[in-house]
Amino acid sequence: MRIAVIGAKGLPAQQGGIEHHCQELYPRIVEQGHQVDLYARSSYTGSLFRDTVNGVRVISIPSLNLRGLDALSCSFLGTLSTIAGFQEQPYDIIHFHALGPSLFSGLPRLNTKSRVIVTCHGLDWARAKWGRTSRWILRQGERNALKFADDMIAVSEDLQDYFQTTYSRDTHYIPNAPASYAASDPAFQFVQSWGLQPQKYFVFLGRLVPEKRPDLLLEAFATLKQTDWKLAIVGGDSDSQGYAEMLKQQYASNEIVFTGELVGAKLAEVVRGAGLLVLPSDVEGMPLVLLEAMNENVPVLASNIEVHQKLLANGRGLLFEAGEVAACQQRLQWAIEHSKALALMAEAARQHVQAVYNWDEIVQQTLAVYDRALMLSSSQGEQERQMSQV
Repeated sequence: MRIAVIGAKGLPAQQGGIEHHCQELYPRIVEQGHQVDLYARSSYTGSLFRDTVNGVRVISIPSLNLRGLDALSCSFLGTLSTIAGFQEQPYDIIHFHALGPSLFSGLPRLNTKSRVIVTCHGLDWARAKWGRTSRWILRQGERNALKFADDMIAVSEDLQDYFQTTYSRDTHYIPNAPASYAASDPAFQFVQSWGLQPQKYFVFLGRLVPEKRPDLLLEAFATLKQTDWKLAIVGGDSDSQGYAEMLKQQYASNEIVFTGELVGAKLAEVVRGAGLLVLPSDVEGMPLVLLEAMNENVPVLASNIEVHQKLLANGRGLLFEAGEVAACQQRLQWAIEHSKALALMAEAARQHVQAVYNWDEIVQQTLAVYDRALMLSSSQGEQERQMSQV
């Protein structure tokens, strides 16, 4: 099977849930004998050359490194490349990830018999960083996905319910699973270089964008009565530089550190050393950050949006009312005072994630969607052939 991937920034994954999703998924698909070409942004890979990452051919193409236009320009050019006949053989599957890139999901119908699959990782138009025009484009991407995709995948049951309730469209629920963190320093020297003590700090991990609500966590932390815990804010901006700079100017202190974006062993060390990982988001698809922390036996606190409620049910973590600073502050204070209870929650969470979220199963489920789309295509082709003979 020949598969083209549109919508990921590139590989190796540096930041972004979609990139980590693709980094886990597609090398495993390659191992099963399939060919995968991932069309990447040159602004992300730093190159215009073709590379191979764990068996996946990464094809970097020009893109506009401007707010909102980078993703669209790369997705447009990548889609054109899949249908222009440059390849030795046409693609069997063209897989779009996210609603923005799905704006171009109808183009393959113009010149190929490739089957189109769309994975929705979240309702991107609901993210606070986008203005009116960007929201309209993302909404149109959603409509085009519904119109042109041969099949759709949702990474959470909430997203699956959304498409069924809103459009009466069936989708396949195939969740994310946690990636494995790199080996890290058991002495936590990097953590301590920031003035942090293992098990004595909260950590926020994610892009510094409004919908992930780092501002809410920062405000809640500032009102805590304790004095010996600190807060680490880990992540870079994403078309949100002004917002990120505002947070740093308003909250940077001896008790709050902004590490910027971390990867590899340094990221693993900061997460593993945390006493509590906090995800206060207003909007999420299936948060890999949460799954990975749970997999690492790190206690978690999250806003009570529906996807978080399902992940942390049955005592697998703490929840607070989304958007409520006081509720978040109360949970942080409780966590400081109940380390033994947190440890029990973390172990229950680890066992749940390892039992339910498995990349090998996700690969098989994804390949089954591909096979189904190709089977329907063959059936339709046979019907058309028979009709032409009548």
